[in-house]
Amino acid sequence: MEYAVQKRSIRKVDVNEQNPDALAFYQHLGFEVKRRSPLDGLGLPFPILHLELP
Repeated sequence: MEYAVQKRSIRKVDVNEQNPDALAFYQHLGFEVKRRSPLDGLGLPFPILHLELP
């Protein structure tokens, strides 16, 4: 992740809301939830959390 953030300028990630371990991982790295989508990219009912670095 350090490479992705520092060398590739990754500032945003999406996480399935039903994956609390992934959410905790990104929050530990400083990402914050900015918004929530009730459907995934395929229109299925899998809520997605959109996180960003401040």
